[in-house]
Amino acid sequence: MTFRSLLMAARAAAALTATAALTLLGAAAPARASAPPLPKLDIAGVYVTGVSSGGFMATQLQVAHSALFKGAGIIAAGPYDCGQGTVIGFEACDLGIGLPVLEQQAVAWANQGRIDPVAHLRNKPVYTYHGTLDPVVNPLLSDAGVQFYKDFGADTRYHDGDPAGHAWVTPYGPVACSLTSAPFMNNCFDDPEGEMLTHWFGHVNPPNTGAPRGTLSRFDQNRYAPGGFAPWYAMDTTGQLYVPPACAAGRPCGLVVALHGCLSGQYLLGDRFAAWGNLDTYADTNDLVVLYPQAIATTLPFNPQGCWDWFGYNGPDFALKSAPQTTAITNMVHALGG
Repeated sequence: MTFRSLLMAARAAAALTATAALTLLGAAAPARASAPPLPKLDIAGVYVTGVSSGGFMATQLQVAHSALFKGAGIIAAGPYDCGQGTVIGFEACDLGIGLPVLEQQAVAWANQGRIDPVAHLRNKPVYTYHGTLDPVVNPLLSDAGVQFYKDFGADTRYHDGDPAGHAWVTPYGPVACSLTSAPFMNNCFDDPEGEMLTHWFGHVNPPNTGAPRGTLSRFDQNRYAPGGFAPWYAMDTTGQLYVPPACAAGRPCGLVVALHGCLSGQYLLGDRFAAWGNLDTYADTNDLVVLYPQAIATTLPFNPQGCWDWFGYNGPDFALKSAPQTTAITNMVHALGG
């Protein structure tokens, strides 16, 4: 049975409980009951960041919806459409030799209206981080990601000097800088999040180093996914949202979409990406809301490590505006007021 026929059968089986459907798809049943929808806030601008598969997904979101996302932070990842839906295509990208093809494809898709015009990328701030000891993403791949943005006129900043493994680097990371190991949150005794936010905004206030002032809550991801059931597309039934008090009270606030990497969703790490990621600390002092969409491991589609779809496991449109995960996340952004 193909994935499409399985999907249609699942939709037709209205009597299936959510747990039964998750079992059918090979996903773990959610630990939490149904969650509320996202609140409507006064969102003043939308930015996106992510690590590893979340870094590739951040690029896909920002390039496909360049009119919506004002900036991006790409951590331990590579250029837009690097996966190309084929092993051969990714290997060429991984060697840094496929960049002209990727850029030509982006222009063609923009001309067809399948992504936003690439002209929107001009002058957009893009921050890229890559560790010199990263065994997963080689320097050529990261370099190609930076060059992709440069070639379309983006304002790039590249941090590539830390002896970091494959990880989200944060002052609160429990893993030594040079390692690549769970929970993939390393401490290199610097502050990439502060650098990224400063590159986006020009200036940021110092982070809150005390107890969190805002609230981290769960929301229902199902209502924002195509078809109303997020696990069909390897997304968890709930996501996470951090809202400082001023933003909850109606003050205009920026929105940061933060995407975890493989083996790092809440189904494995709980709240740790938010707690240790050093974004909520800046959110408290800079009027920022942080949205943490969540992916999960599934058998159908085949996503055993809970990665975001950067190579086409949900279908060939994974890098386009029509991609189901992209649609779900942008639906979340719009629901929040972005």
